[in-house]
Order: sequence, then structure tokens, then C-alpha cells
Amino acid sequence: MPYDSLTVLDAGPSDGVDPDQFVRAAMQWHFDPATGSRYWLSRAERLGFDPRTDVKGVEDLTLFPDITDELRDVRVTDLVPQGYGAHARLLNVFDSGGTTGAPKRVVQLDDWMRHSTTQVDSRLRAHGLPVNALWLTVAPTGPHLVGDVLQRAAARLGGPGLSVDMDPRWVKKLVAAGRVDEVDAYTDHLVDQCRRILLSQDIGVLAATTPLLERFAREDDLLEVINANVKAIIWGGTHMDPDTRHLLSTDVFPDVPVIGMYGNTMMLTALMERVGLTASEPCVFDPVSPYVFLSVVDRGTGERVEVGERGQVVVSHVSKSMLIPNNAERDTALRIRPVAGQAGDAVADVAPVRTVKGEAVIEGVY
Repeated sequence: MPYDSLTVLDAGPSDGVDPDQFVRAAMQWHFDPATGSRYWLSRAERLGFDPRTDVKGVEDLTLFPDITDELRDVRVTDLVPQGYGAHARLLNVFDSGGTTGAPKRVVQLDDWMRHSTTQVDSRLRAHGLPVNALWLTVAPTGPHLVGDVLQRAAARLGGPGLSVDMDPRWVKKLVAAGRVDEVDAYTDHLVDQCRRILLSQDIGVLAATTPLLERFAREDDLLEVINANVKAIIWGGTHMDPDTRHLLSTDVFPDVPVIGMYGNTMMLTALMERVGLTASEPCVFDPVSPYVFLSVVDRGTGERVEVGERGQVVVSHVSKSMLIPNNAERDTALRIRPVAGQAGDAVADVAPVRTVKGEAVIEGVY
């Protein structure tokens, strides 16, 4: 359908809007004094360029500095675009995991929640996930985005969701302090909670982190029930190297599809593994036009690496409710060509960088 002016910002993920047109409309929205958020209208004075005239498409998002460190202290109400007026439905305030310091905060409005849930749902259905199956999600909830994404995904597929919460910040503190015994005890605590559910309920979809799946593989009773009952496993939160992915897919859970999920708070959604990959191929994640754009760059120069080469992942989130451009993530990945219709890069074999601003990156259980 044709779009005019700012109405393009209301488009859904399957509407096929032109990404460059979408970005231009977003610049008008976020930097117009009548519609922009207090944060961006104030920040615009220090940009050194005018987004409404200088940002003409996706590629020009690199003009922005990485402002994510500022999201540690910004008042969350200052992030809501004033153009929503009294109609703004602020559903959640999400915190980052605190891997690189004090948590950063973003807001989730009703319209973005619907767009995010729709795109995750469509990709899960493309993977053939069962409808009306019971889910078990082992992930951070509360201020963390991933629990919300997975619970909404379960609901869209008609599946009631059981969950086991985890506290990634506490585990990262334990790891940093070298308190390995306490990390193991906390992981055992999570496994015990999962055992009670897996052995008493007919779980059809299991969502968990790589460390948890590896622990499940060491428990004969859990291994048996997962292979007997579960129809799909979704992993995410921490990276999974190719050897582990191959082992889990072929030897540990040979009859259960093992599907990767890549996302974070600054992305404000999750990307699902490309459909049709084998366990022997790299795990590829495609961007989501016109909202989430990825690029893989040389960490030293900021220039895009060649296709097939490894570099740092840079993510831009562009929507009506939030603008988080040119965010240098704590991940490296191989640059891959995206599927048709998606702007930017796809990424494969995602792994954490070792340090951020001199601080070691700790994954823990999430």
C-alpha cells in the first residue's frame, strides 16, 4: 500500500515499506519539536548535523554517535516521543543486563510491542513451531527484555507459558569475583526448578540459554524427557559456538530442532535463526527491515568488513517509539548477505568481544 509523510511509521513488519523512506520519516518524527522526545530534541543540539536534512536513508545512520551510554541516566519519560500525546501507552521500561556497566534503559510502547511480537511470531511459525504447545522459558524477566519477548511469542502461538526466572546481574558479579562454587550452586538451583516442570508437565517448546542446555545434557532424566516430549528448543542470551551447536543438534537433541535467537535490549526485539540452515552451517540471523539494521565493521576503523569476514556488530533500532542508532554492540560476527527484502547485513557465528572499554565481558548464565 502507498504511504505518505509520517504514516509510514505505522507500517507493520510485513508491509514491505522502503527502509530508506522509513528512516527519513523517522528523522522528521524524532527531531520535529512538536513530535520528538525531550531527550532527542535536546541531544540534537550537540550532533553537529541536522538529521531531518542530512539522514536520507539507512546508510546515513552512521552519522550518529553511539549514545547508548547516555541511556544509563536519562529519565525514561524523556524518551517517549511527544507526538504520541495523551495516546502514548508505555507498557514497559527494560534494562540492559549490565554486562558493560550500569544498566541502560529503553521504553516499550504498545505499537512497538505489536510490531516486535508480529515479526518474532512470523519467524517462529516459519520454523514450524507447534501451535498450542506448552512452553518453558528459562530467562531473565522483570526489567529484562528477553522474558517479555518469549512470553509474548508463546501467547501468539497459543501456548501457555511456564517460566523459571534468572538474575544475570548477580551471576556476573559472582563470576567477576571468582566465586565459581556459588555460580555452580545457582545454576543447580535453576536446573532443579526446570526439572520439576519438565518431569511433571508436557512441555512442547523449551527456551533456554546455552549454559542451561549444556547442563540439561548432563542430566539423564532431563535428556530423556526433552528428547521424548519437546518439539522445539530456542536458545539465546549467551553465544553458542559452532561445535556446541552441531553437538546439541546432532548428538544431544537429535530429534528436536535447535533454533537460535539473537537480540538485546538496545535492539528492542529478537532475531530468529534463518530458516533452512543445517547443523553444519553457521547460525545466521537476518535484520528486520525497516526497524532493525545490522552492520559488521572493523573495530578499529569503523569501516565495513568484507562479506565472510569477522567484525564488530553495530545495531540501529529505528521505530516510531524509539531511536537508537549506530550502537556498537559487545558482539563480533561474520558478515553475511541478508535475505531478499532486508536492508543492511546479516550476521553469523555471533560471539562476545573480550573487553569493552577495558572491562572484561562476562556472560555467565545469560
